[in-house]
Amino acid sequence: MKAALISPRALVIALASAGVIGAVGAGAYTSARAVGAPATTAAVAAPAAMVTLPDFSTITSRDGPAVVNISVTGTEKAPDDDTMAQLQGIDPDDPMFQFFRHFQGQMGPRGQQQQQRAVPVRSQGSGFIVDPSGIIMTNAHVVKDAKEVTVKLTDRREYRAKVLGADAKTDIAVLKIDAKNLPVLALGNTKDLKVGEWVLAIGSPFGFENTVTAGVVSAKGRSLPDDSYVPFIQTDVAVNPGNSGGPLLNARGEVVGINSQIYSRSGGYQGVSFAIPIDVAVQVKDQIVATGKATHARLGVAVQEVNQAFADSFKLDKPEGALVSNIEKGGPGDHAGLKAGDVIRKVDGQAIVSSGDLPAVIGQQAPGKKVTLEVWRQGERQELQAKLGDASDKPAQVAKADNTAGQGKLGLALRPLQPQEQRAASVDGGLLIEDVAGPSAMAGVQAGDVLLAINGTPAKSLEQVRQAVAKADKSVALLIQRGEDKIFVPVRLG
Repeated sequence: MKAALISPRALVIALASAGVIGAVGAGAYTSARAVGAPATTAAVAAPAAMVTLPDFSTITSRDGPAVVNISVTGTEKAPDDDTMAQLQGIDPDDPMFQFFRHFQGQMGPRGQQQQQRAVPVRSQGSGFIVDPSGIIMTNAHVVKDAKEVTVKLTDRREYRAKVLGADAKTDIAVLKIDAKNLPVLALGNTKDLKVGEWVLAIGSPFGFENTVTAGVVSAKGRSLPDDSYVPFIQTDVAVNPGNSGGPLLNARGEVVGINSQIYSRSGGYQGVSFAIPIDVAVQVKDQIVATGKATHARLGVAVQEVNQAFADSFKLDKPEGALVSNIEKGGPGDHAGLKAGDVIRKVDGQAIVSSGDLPAVIGQQAPGKKVTLEVWRQGERQELQAKLGDASDKPAQVAKADNTAGQGKLGLALRPLQPQEQRAASVDGGLLIEDVAGPSAMAGVQAGDVLLAINGTPAKSLEQVRQAVAKADKSVALLIQRGEDKIFVPVRLG
């Protein structure tokens, strides 16, 4: 059977009506048809809004010259030739090769200390100009341990750069080259950036200078395990080694972030990349330009994620906030009156949704600043005033606990601590957990842990524990001390 032919106009209208392509309206289509062609098809109603795409070519031609390639020369310790000769029988792709390479570089086959030699290393990254006098922003890890930094412009001019300062906590570095009247990028803000919005990256992946890739914002405010001071922008823009330090631009050509990391199991791009919000970066940049370094505040507490089990235990309406599990004695949080079991929900009115939000919000403040903390304590909302300390004195910690929970009874064998045991553990009261079974074992509680509190109530006797469990509905939150660490563990009762 012969297939019927469909006119181009009818095909376009059909695809637009089905939502396969963006429609520009029947009127716009009719005006574009060939002069004199018959208009036999009835007009089709156009969607309410016209679908448009950013003009990436205009953004690239206009803003590309302000993006630079950064070459770094440094040194690293490497095993001597004798050590490398011992590894020749191992496949370099074998994971054990790197293990033995590192180990043999430290100790010889008989345990003797080996001499290491300094070998030159080269690396590349990206950056962008923010001031016509030669101020450039990039990642701190791009210029880490650099002996010499070279900046190359799109017109092939090269300059030796001076590192004005680098902040490892936010991964921001600022460079200066001796040049004038340079092109610069306009800086935007991340508050107006929306999830799903188009964004563009320009950089030098694998050394391929001024490469352009595009995608959308996947999420905002992402907290990564090793970068708690930064609420990252997550995108699906293709970012690879060499893109680090390059700009993330919105559809107006404004910088909204600095490309910093990728999530990958292969070492290359796998669909998830992260950028430092430009608001955070500019705040650090201004400090570095003024003083050569950046400062961050700290609260002096360890916090955990509030999951549904914790929300049930503390009678929260939803699992949000940062659960305080440990407080530095004499630190800012201690002076403010924070207690283990408090859930910090706001800082100066800014909501704390996940535990990672707290160090990011606090870290962007200036040491010595006074902030208002909204906390949830014993089923009630309270406000505390805290004077923040300096993060360079002692970095903030985030405690991690096994958040899995089981079913059934609590399953703990407890006994009061003896006075000498309390002194050894540096606790006032508490119950020693001698044996664990059932849901507590499944939740990660271990024999030898010290039970300090249950649902925020100090555990000083077996009767207090029994009463707390009897009052609990779905779960209980156990504050335990394990060694020097204090963490909350949720135990679901069923």
